[in-house]
Amino acid sequence: MRLKNKIALITGAGSGIGQASATLFAKEGAKVAVVDLVKEAGEETVKMIKDSGGDAIFIQADVTKAGDVQKMIETTVNRYGRLDILFNNAGVNIMAPITETSEELWDKIININLKGVFLGCKYAVPVMVKQQGGVIINTASTFAWVGALNFSAYCASKGGVLAFTRALALELAPYKIRVNCICPGTIETPLVRQIWEKSGKPEEMRESRLKLHPIGRLGKPEDVANAALFLASDEASFITGTALFVDGGYTAQ
Repeated sequence: MRLKNKIALITGAGSGIGQASATLFAKEGAKVAVVDLVKEAGEETVKMIKDSGGDAIFIQADVTKAGDVQKMIETTVNRYGRLDILFNNAGVNIMAPITETSEELWDKIININLKGVFLGCKYAVPVMVKQQGGVIINTASTFAWVGALNFSAYCASKGGVLAFTRALALELAPYKIRVNCICPGTIETPLVRQIWEKSGKPEEMRESRLKLHPIGRLGKPEDVANAALFLASDEASFITGTALFVDGGYTAQ
């Protein structure tokens, strides 16, 4: 087991990448704090873990609210005694031209995708410094590196996650805390399928994304979960401040 006796907290763990990561981490021996805004979704992930013999708790939290984030860290530490792995995965992906991006929509995207990562780190770092080590993983995107039509706010938020990850890795290296991010390509999650449905042309949207991935398929949540497992494990002990692309060759073009 690659995460035996480790304590992990994963945000956005009620579906998609977060759920796949939570169940995989538990399978590999971690005790998992499952964090999600949607109670039913988070509790379903906990049930999946417990049904497979794992140990998990659900914590309902809004990652844009400092009080919620502080509480989720405290709840995890009070339950398990420490926090070894923080996976800041919660995010939102909204497609809109800049002229149709209201200030409220901009704030929503930036707050969930970037501020949520900042808050998670802000409250987890003191715990990790005290215990002299830890791992932080942030979900960025291929759109942190390349532009995408009608995704300007999303690109800005994920570019911020990438820059934040690099800077924080330098800041925390003396404390034996590693900080990395994952840049997924198009992963078929409920969130992504929802965007396709809203376009009114879901099959056309899917095909257009498929053509951009040289490997010949779109990603699965498990593809990203496997990458997160590697970064969380001791196998990645010399890796910090980097971005791991899980994109089927999308950014290699």
